[in-house]
Amino acid sequence: SPSLGRRRREAAAEEEVEETPQEKKLRLAKLYLEELRQHGESRPGPGAPPGRPRPLSPALTPPHIPLSLQVQPPDPANIRVLRGHQLPVTCLVISPDDRFIFSASKDGSVIKCKWEVESGKKLCVVPGGKKGTEERHMGHASHVLCMAISSDGKYLATGDRNKLIMIWDAATCKRLHIFTGHHDAISGLSFRKGTHQLYSASHDRCVKVWNVAENAYVETLFGHQDVITGLDSLSRECCVTAGGRDGTVRLWKIPEESQLVFYGHQGSIDCIQLINEEHMVSGADDGSVALWGLTKKKPLALARQAHGMQDAQGLQQPYWISAVAALRNSDLLATGSHSSSVKLWKCSEGFRKLEPLWDIPLVGFVNSLKFSAAGDFLVAGLGQEHRLGRWWRVKEAKNSICIIPLRRRATAPSPKAPGSS
Repeated sequence: SPSLGRRRREAAAEEEVEETPQEKKLRLAKLYLEELRQHGESRPGPGAPPGRPRPLSPALTPPHIPLSLQVQPPDPANIRVLRGHQLPVTCLVISPDDRFIFSASKDGSVIKCKWEVESGKKLCVVPGGKKGTEERHMGHASHVLCMAISSDGKYLATGDRNKLIMIWDAATCKRLHIFTGHHDAISGLSFRKGTHQLYSASHDRCVKVWNVAENAYVETLFGHQDVITGLDSLSRECCVTAGGRDGTVRLWKIPEESQLVFYGHQGSIDCIQLINEEHMVSGADDGSVALWGLTKKKPLALARQAHGMQDAQGLQQPYWISAVAALRNSDLLATGSHSSSVKLWKCSEGFRKLEPLWDIPLVGFVNSLKFSAAGDFLVAGLGQEHRLGRWWRVKEAKNSICIIPLRRRATAPSPKAPGSS
Protein backbone atom coordinates (compact mmCIF):
# COMPACT_ATOMS: atom_id res chain seq x y z
CA SER A 1 0.00 0.00 0.00
CA PRO A 2 2.72 2.61 0.78
CA SER A 3 4.45 1.93 -2.55
CA LEU A 4 1.14 2.08 -4.40
CA GLY A 5 0.34 5.41 -2.75
CA ARG A 6 3.79 6.79 -3.61
CA ARG A 7 3.42 5.86 -7.28
CA ARG A 8 -0.05 7.42 -7.43
CA ARG A 9 1.20 10.63 -5.85
CA GLU A 10 4.15 10.83 -8.28
CA ALA A 11 1.87 10.26 -11.27
CA ALA A 12 -0.59 12.83 -10.00
CA ALA A 13 2.19 15.35 -9.46
CA GLU A 14 3.36 14.93 -13.07
CA GLU A 15 -0.16 15.28 -14.50
CA GLU A 16 -1.33 18.15 -12.34
CA VAL A 17 1.44 20.69 -12.26
CA GLU A 18 -0.89 23.65 -11.98
CA GLU A 19 -3.78 23.30 -9.52
CA THR A 20 -5.63 25.44 -7.03
CA PRO A 21 -5.35 24.77 -3.27
CA GLN A 22 -8.91 23.39 -3.32
CA GLU A 23 -8.07 20.99 -6.16
CA LYS A 24 -4.97 19.85 -4.30
CA LYS A 25 -7.01 19.21 -1.14
CA LEU A 26 -9.55 17.16 -3.13
CA ARG A 27 -6.83 15.18 -4.94
CA LEU A 28 -5.02 14.31 -1.71
CA ALA A 29 -8.28 13.28 -0.07
CA LYS A 30 -9.07 10.92 -2.95
CA LEU A 31 -5.61 9.41 -2.77
CA TYR A 32 -5.96 8.92 0.99
CA LEU A 33 -9.33 7.17 0.58
CA GLU A 34 -7.93 4.94 -2.16
CA GLU A 35 -5.05 3.89 0.09
CA LEU A 36 -7.47 3.12 2.92
CA ARG A 37 -9.59 1.04 0.55
CA GLN A 38 -6.57 -0.90 -0.69
CA HIS A 39 -5.37 -1.46 2.86
CA GLY A 40 -8.82 -2.68 3.93
CA GLU A 41 -9.02 -5.16 1.04
CA SER A 42 -5.59 -6.59 1.82
CA ARG A 43 -6.40 -7.05 5.54
CA PRO A 44 -9.88 -8.51 6.12
CA GLY A 45 -11.27 -8.24 9.62
CA PRO A 46 -11.62 -11.19 11.99
CA GLY A 47 -14.48 -13.44 11.00
CA ALA A 48 -15.12 -11.55 7.77
CA PRO A 49 -15.74 -13.61 4.61
CA PRO A 50 -12.78 -13.70 2.20
CA GLY A 51 -12.77 -10.78 -0.20
CA ARG A 52 -14.97 -8.48 1.89
CA PRO A 53 -13.16 -5.14 2.42
CA ARG A 54 -12.78 -3.62 5.85
CA PRO A 55 -13.69 0.05 6.08
CA LEU A 56 -10.61 1.15 8.05
CA SER A 57 -7.36 -0.28 9.29
CA PRO A 58 -6.97 -1.22 13.00
CA ALA A 59 -4.72 1.80 13.53
CA LEU A 60 -7.61 4.11 12.67
CA THR A 61 -10.51 2.30 14.31
CA PRO A 62 -10.49 1.19 17.98
CA PRO A 63 -11.29 -2.48 18.56
CA HIS A 64 -14.94 -3.33 18.99
CA ILE A 65 -15.72 -4.63 22.49
CA PRO A 66 -18.76 -6.97 22.83
CA LEU A 67 -19.60 -5.61 26.26
CA SER A 68 -23.19 -6.86 26.26
CA LEU A 69 -21.81 -10.36 26.88
CA GLN A 70 -20.35 -9.16 30.18
CA VAL A 71 -23.07 -6.89 31.63
CA GLN A 72 -25.74 -8.35 33.91
CA PRO A 73 -29.32 -7.04 34.16
CA PRO A 74 -29.25 -3.89 36.38
CA ASP A 75 -30.91 -4.17 39.80
CA PRO A 76 -33.52 -1.36 40.25
CA ALA A 77 -32.89 -1.42 44.00
CA ASN A 78 -29.32 -0.20 43.43
CA ILE A 79 -30.30 2.90 41.44
CA ARG A 80 -29.19 6.09 43.22
CA VAL A 81 -31.31 9.25 42.86
CA LEU A 82 -29.74 12.73 43.15
CA ARG A 83 -32.18 15.60 43.82
CA GLY A 84 -31.38 19.27 43.40
CA HIS A 85 -33.05 20.73 40.30
CA GLN A 86 -36.45 22.37 40.73
CA LEU A 87 -37.46 21.91 37.07
CA PRO A 88 -36.89 19.05 34.58
CA VAL A 89 -33.28 18.01 33.99
CA THR A 90 -32.50 18.70 30.33
CA CYS A 91 -28.89 17.58 29.88
CA LEU A 92 -25.89 16.10 31.67
CA VAL A 93 -22.31 14.98 31.08
CA ILE A 94 -19.85 12.83 33.02
CA SER A 95 -16.26 13.97 33.60
CA PRO A 96 -13.67 11.92 31.66
CA ASP A 97 -12.39 10.33 34.88
CA ASP A 98 -15.98 9.25 35.83
CA ARG A 99 -15.75 11.06 39.18
CA PHE A 100 -18.23 13.89 38.62
CA ILE A 101 -21.55 14.57 36.90
CA PHE A 102 -22.48 17.99 35.52
CA SER A 103 -26.17 18.65 34.92
CA ALA A 104 -28.51 21.45 33.92
CA SER A 105 -32.24 22.03 33.76
CA LYS A 106 -35.06 24.30 32.71
CA ASP A 107 -34.60 26.41 35.83
CA GLY A 108 -31.42 27.87 34.34
CA SER A 109 -29.18 26.68 37.15
CA VAL A 110 -26.13 24.68 36.19
CA ILE A 111 -25.01 22.22 38.85
CA LYS A 112 -21.51 21.83 37.55
CA CYS A 113 -18.55 21.31 39.74
CA LYS A 114 -20.24 19.01 40.63
CA TRP A 115 -22.21 16.02 41.65
CA GLU A 116 -19.67 13.64 43.10
CA VAL A 117 -20.46 10.17 41.76
CA GLU A 118 -19.12 8.21 44.73
CA SER A 119 -20.85 10.16 47.50
CA GLY A 120 -23.74 11.73 45.58
CA LYS A 121 -22.88 15.14 47.08
CA LYS A 122 -23.74 18.39 45.33
CA LEU A 123 -20.42 20.25 45.14
CA CYS A 124 -21.32 23.41 43.25
CA VAL A 125 -24.45 25.29 42.16
CA VAL A 126 -24.33 28.19 39.71
CA PRO A 127 -27.63 30.10 39.98
CA GLY A 128 -29.39 31.59 36.97
CA GLY A 129 -31.00 35.00 36.54
CA LYS A 130 -33.46 36.96 34.43
CA LYS A 131 -33.05 37.41 30.69
CA GLY A 132 -30.57 40.14 29.87
CA THR A 133 -28.65 39.77 33.12
CA GLU A 134 -26.14 37.17 31.88
CA GLU A 135 -23.24 39.61 32.18
CA ARG A 136 -24.00 40.23 35.87
CA HIS A 137 -24.90 36.65 36.78
CA MET A 138 -22.58 33.69 36.58
CA GLY A 139 -25.21 31.37 35.13
CA HIS A 140 -27.78 31.20 32.37
CA ALA A 141 -31.00 33.23 32.32
CA SER A 142 -33.10 30.68 30.42
CA HIS A 143 -33.51 26.93 29.87
CA VAL A 144 -30.16 25.17 29.43
CA LEU A 145 -30.68 22.63 26.62
CA CYS A 146 -27.26 21.04 26.08
CA MET A 147 -23.75 20.71 27.46
CA ALA A 148 -20.39 19.14 26.62
CA ILE A 149 -17.07 18.57 28.38
CA SER A 150 -13.64 18.44 26.75
CA SER A 151 -11.83 15.10 26.75
CA ASP A 152 -9.16 16.44 29.11
CA GLY A 153 -11.83 17.61 31.57
CA LYS A 154 -10.66 21.23 31.43
CA TYR A 155 -13.58 23.00 29.74
CA LEU A 156 -17.33 22.67 30.10
CA ALA A 157 -19.66 24.22 27.53
CA THR A 158 -23.38 24.91 28.07
CA GLY A 159 -26.01 26.22 25.63
CA ASP A 160 -29.39 27.82 26.32
CA ARG A 161 -32.60 29.08 24.71
CA ASN A 162 -31.23 32.65 24.70
CA LYS A 163 -28.77 31.73 21.89
CA LEU A 164 -25.78 31.82 24.26
CA ILE A 165 -22.92 29.34 24.68
CA MET A 166 -21.04 29.66 27.97
CA ILE A 167 -17.58 28.23 28.54
CA TRP A 168 -16.63 27.23 32.08
CA ASP A 169 -13.58 26.03 33.95
CA ALA A 170 -14.81 22.59 34.96
CA ALA A 171 -12.58 22.43 38.05
CA THR A 172 -13.53 25.78 39.62
CA CYS A 173 -17.02 26.51 38.19
CA LYS A 174 -15.73 29.87 36.99
CA ARG A 175 -17.23 31.21 33.78
CA LEU A 176 -14.51 31.96 31.23
CA HIS A 177 -16.27 33.20 28.11
CA ILE A 178 -19.60 33.64 26.30
CA PHE A 179 -19.92 32.77 22.60
CA THR A 180 -22.61 34.59 20.62
CA GLY A 181 -23.48 34.20 16.96
CA HIS A 182 -26.34 31.73 16.73
CA HIS A 183 -29.77 33.23 15.99
CA ASP A 184 -31.89 30.74 17.94
CA ALA A 185 -31.74 28.27 20.82
CA ILE A 186 -28.55 26.20 21.21
CA SER A 187 -29.61 22.54 20.95
CA GLY A 188 -26.35 20.58 20.68
CA LEU A 189 -22.72 20.87 21.82
CA SER A 190 -19.75 18.55 21.45
CA PHE A 191 -15.98 18.85 21.86
CA ARG A 192 -13.84 17.08 19.30
CA LYS A 193 -12.03 14.35 21.22
CA GLY A 194 -8.43 15.19 22.08
CA THR A 195 -8.84 18.89 21.22
CA HIS A 196 -10.51 22.09 22.42
CA GLN A 197 -12.45 22.46 19.17
CA LEU A 198 -16.16 22.87 19.94
CA TYR A 199 -19.09 22.14 17.62
CA SER A 200 -22.46 23.78 18.30
CA ALA A 201 -25.89 23.19 16.74
CA SER A 202 -28.91 25.44 16.94
CA HIS A 203 -32.56 25.82 16.08
CA ASP A 204 -31.33 28.37 13.52
CA ARG A 205 -30.48 25.28 11.39
CA CYS A 206 -26.71 25.76 11.26
CA VAL A 207 -23.60 24.24 12.86
CA LYS A 208 -20.78 26.46 14.12
CA VAL A 209 -17.17 25.59 14.91
CA TRP A 210 -15.27 27.33 17.75
CA ASN A 211 -11.76 27.26 19.20
CA VAL A 212 -12.38 27.36 22.94
CA ALA A 213 -8.72 27.67 23.99
CA GLU A 214 -8.42 30.89 21.96
CA ASN A 215 -12.03 32.10 22.50
CA ALA A 216 -12.39 32.20 18.73
CA TYR A 217 -15.14 31.60 16.17
CA VAL A 218 -13.96 29.43 13.24
CA GLU A 219 -16.75 28.82 10.71
CA THR A 220 -20.46 28.14 10.07
CA LEU A 221 -21.96 25.17 8.21
CA PHE A 222 -25.38 25.20 6.53
CA GLY A 223 -27.60 22.42 5.19
CA HIS A 224 -30.47 21.40 7.49
CA GLN A 225 -33.98 22.47 6.49
CA ASP A 226 -35.40 22.42 10.03
CA VAL A 227 -34.18 22.99 13.59
CA ILE A 228 -31.21 20.87 14.64
CA THR A 229 -32.07 18.86 17.74
CA GLY A 230 -28.85 17.00 18.54
CA LEU A 231 -25.11 16.82 17.76
CA ASP A 232 -22.16 14.55 18.53
CA SER A 233 -18.51 14.07 17.53
CA LEU A 234 -15.47 11.90 18.23
CA SER A 235 -11.79 12.12 17.21
CA ARG A 236 -12.14 12.86 13.51
CA GLU A 237 -12.62 16.39 12.27
CA CYS A 238 -16.32 15.88 11.64
CA CYS A 239 -19.61 15.83 13.54
CA VAL A 240 -23.09 14.32 13.15
CA THR A 241 -26.41 16.11 13.64
CA ALA A 242 -30.11 15.25 13.90
CA GLY A 243 -32.28 17.53 11.79
CA GLY A 244 -35.63 17.38 13.55
CA ARG A 245 -38.51 17.42 11.09
CA ASP A 246 -36.39 17.67 7.97
CA GLY A 247 -36.04 13.91 8.48
CA THR A 248 -32.28 13.77 7.96
CA VAL A 249 -29.16 12.84 9.87
CA ARG A 250 -26.05 14.60 8.54
CA LEU A 251 -22.34 13.92 8.75
CA TRP A 252 -20.36 17.16 8.43
CA LYS A 253 -16.80 16.87 7.10
CA ILE A 254 -15.17 20.06 8.36
CA PRO A 255 -11.95 20.28 6.27
CA GLU A 256 -13.76 19.40 3.02
CA GLU A 257 -16.71 21.68 3.87
CA SER A 258 -19.03 18.90 2.72
CA GLN A 259 -21.81 16.79 4.23
CA LEU A 260 -23.39 13.36 3.85
CA VAL A 261 -27.18 13.08 4.24
CA PHE A 262 -28.90 10.02 5.77
CA TYR A 263 -32.62 9.14 5.62
CA GLY A 264 -34.57 6.55 7.60
CA HIS A 265 -36.90 7.95 10.30
CA GLN A 266 -40.50 8.94 9.60
CA GLY A 267 -40.81 11.52 12.39
CA SER A 268 -38.76 14.28 13.97
CA ILE A 269 -35.24 13.05 14.78
CA ASP A 270 -34.65 14.26 18.33
CA CYS A 271 -31.37 12.69 19.52
CA ILE A 272 -28.17 11.21 18.11
CA GLN A 273 -24.86 9.77 19.30
CA LEU A 274 -21.80 8.19 17.71
CA ILE A 275 -21.00 4.63 18.82
CA ASN A 276 -17.54 4.60 17.23
CA GLU A 277 -15.90 6.27 14.25
CA GLU A 278 -17.99 4.19 11.83
CA HIS A 279 -21.44 3.82 13.45
CA MET A 280 -24.07 5.96 15.18
CA VAL A 281 -27.52 5.66 16.75
CA SER A 282 -30.49 8.05 16.60
CA GLY A 283 -34.03 8.27 18.01
CA ALA A 284 -37.18 9.98 16.75
CA ASP A 285 -40.66 10.95 17.87
CA ASP A 286 -42.13 8.21 15.66
CA GLY A 287 -40.84 5.80 18.32
CA SER A 288 -38.03 4.39 16.18
CA VAL A 289 -34.37 3.81 17.01
CA ALA A 290 -32.00 3.66 14.03
CA LEU A 291 -28.52 2.15 13.81
CA TRP A 292 -26.38 3.68 11.06
CA GLY A 293 -23.11 2.99 9.29
CA LEU A 294 -21.40 6.12 8.03
CA THR A 295 -20.91 4.55 4.59
CA LYS A 296 -24.62 3.86 3.93
CA LYS A 297 -27.41 6.42 3.62
CA LYS A 298 -30.09 4.08 5.00
CA PRO A 299 -30.15 2.58 8.52
CA LEU A 300 -28.37 -0.73 9.04
CA ALA A 301 -31.10 -1.60 11.57
CA LEU A 302 -34.35 0.10 12.59
CA ALA A 303 -36.37 -0.74 15.71
CA ARG A 304 -39.90 0.65 15.32
CA GLN A 305 -42.05 1.43 18.38
CA ALA A 306 -38.95 0.76 20.45
CA HIS A 307 -40.66 1.76 23.72
CA GLY A 308 -44.17 0.59 22.79
CA MET A 309 -47.38 2.56 22.26
CA GLN A 310 -49.21 5.11 24.42
CA ASP A 311 -52.83 6.21 24.57
CA ALA A 312 -52.67 10.01 24.27
CA GLN A 313 -56.10 11.71 24.35
CA GLY A 314 -57.73 8.68 22.81
CA LEU A 315 -55.13 8.27 20.06
CA GLN A 316 -52.62 5.44 19.90
CA GLN A 317 -49.11 6.66 19.11
CA PRO A 318 -45.57 5.49 19.82
CA TYR A 319 -43.64 6.75 22.83
CA TRP A 320 -41.17 9.37 21.62
CA ILE A 321 -37.49 8.50 21.85
CA SER A 322 -36.13 11.43 23.85
CA ALA A 323 -32.56 10.25 24.54
CA VAL A 324 -30.00 7.78 23.20
CA ALA A 325 -26.59 6.78 24.56
CA ALA A 326 -23.80 4.51 23.38
CA LEU A 327 -20.91 3.06 25.33
CA ARG A 328 -18.06 4.11 23.03
CA ASN A 329 -16.49 1.36 20.91
CA SER A 330 -18.80 -1.34 22.28
CA ASP A 331 -22.08 -2.95 21.25
CA LEU A 332 -24.11 -1.57 24.18
CA LEU A 333 -26.79 1.12 23.70
CA ALA A 334 -29.43 2.77 25.90
CA THR A 335 -32.62 4.61 24.92
CA GLY A 336 -35.04 6.73 26.94
CA SER A 337 -38.60 7.94 26.60
CA HIS A 338 -41.45 8.64 29.04
CA SER A 339 -42.59 5.01 28.94
CA SER A 340 -41.52 4.43 32.58
CA SER A 341 -38.32 2.63 31.57
CA VAL A 342 -34.87 2.98 30.06
CA LYS A 343 -34.03 0.22 27.60
CA LEU A 344 -30.63 -1.37 27.01
CA TRP A 345 -29.86 -2.75 23.54
CA LYS A 346 -27.23 -4.90 21.89
CA CYS A 347 -25.84 -4.21 18.40
CA SER A 348 -25.41 -7.66 16.90
CA GLU A 349 -24.48 -9.23 13.56
CA GLY A 350 -21.80 -6.67 12.83
CA PHE A 351 -24.01 -3.66 13.67
CA ARG A 352 -26.80 -4.90 11.40
CA LYS A 353 -29.33 -5.81 14.09
CA LEU A 354 -30.69 -4.21 17.28
CA GLU A 355 -31.61 -6.65 20.04
CA PRO A 356 -33.41 -5.47 23.21
CA LEU A 357 -31.69 -6.63 26.38
CA TRP A 358 -33.35 -5.28 29.55
CA ASP A 359 -35.76 -2.61 30.80
CA ILE A 360 -34.76 -0.40 33.74
CA PRO A 361 -37.80 1.15 35.49
CA LEU A 362 -37.59 4.98 35.65
CA VAL A 363 -40.65 7.24 35.85
CA GLY A 364 -40.64 10.50 33.89
CA PHE A 365 -39.17 11.93 30.70
CA VAL A 366 -35.66 10.63 30.15
CA ASN A 367 -34.13 13.78 28.66
CA SER A 368 -30.48 12.74 28.75
CA LEU A 369 -28.49 9.51 28.97
CA LYS A 370 -24.74 8.99 29.35
CA PHE A 371 -22.55 5.92 29.95
CA SER A 372 -19.47 6.30 32.11
CA ALA A 373 -16.19 5.96 30.23
CA ALA A 374 -15.42 2.70 32.02
CA GLY A 375 -18.91 1.35 31.34
CA ASP A 376 -19.66 0.57 34.99
CA PHE A 377 -22.68 2.89 35.31
CA LEU A 378 -25.31 4.72 33.27
CA VAL A 379 -26.65 8.17 34.23
CA ALA A 380 -30.16 9.37 33.32
CA GLY A 381 -31.52 12.91 33.57
CA LEU A 382 -35.24 12.81 34.43
CA GLY A 383 -37.97 15.42 34.30
CA GLN A 384 -41.72 15.82 34.45
CA GLU A 385 -41.59 17.33 30.94
CA HIS A 386 -39.75 16.83 27.67
CA ARG A 387 -36.60 18.96 27.44
CA LEU A 388 -37.85 20.90 24.40
CA GLY A 389 -41.50 21.51 25.31
CA ARG A 390 -44.53 20.86 27.49
CA TRP A 391 -46.64 18.48 25.39
CA TRP A 392 -47.22 16.14 28.33
CA ARG A 393 -46.52 16.25 32.05
CA VAL A 394 -45.76 13.20 34.18
CA LYS A 395 -46.85 14.46 37.60
CA GLU A 396 -45.53 11.49 39.56
CA ALA A 397 -42.01 11.91 38.13
CA LYS A 398 -39.20 13.53 40.12
CA ASN A 399 -36.85 16.05 38.50
CA SER A 400 -33.66 14.18 39.30
CA ILE A 401 -30.50 12.42 38.18
CA CYS A 402 -30.37 8.64 38.41
CA ILE A 403 -27.13 6.65 38.59
CA ILE A 404 -27.69 3.08 37.36
CA PRO A 405 -24.87 0.63 38.23
CA LEU A 406 -23.99 -1.85 35.48
CA ARG A 407 -22.72 -5.04 37.04
CA ARG A 408 -20.20 -7.24 35.22
CA ARG A 409 -20.33 -11.01 35.24
CA ALA A 410 -17.77 -12.63 37.54
CA THR A 411 -16.28 -14.73 34.74
CA ALA A 412 -16.48 -12.29 31.84
CA PRO A 413 -14.84 -13.61 28.68
CA SER A 414 -12.02 -11.51 27.33
CA PRO A 415 -12.75 -9.95 23.90
CA LYS A 416 -9.29 -11.12 22.78
CA ALA A 417 -9.75 -14.70 23.95
CA PRO A 418 -9.75 -17.34 21.18
CA GLY A 419 -13.25 -18.33 20.16
CA SER A 420 -14.90 -15.39 21.90
CA SER A 421 -17.82 -13.76 20.13
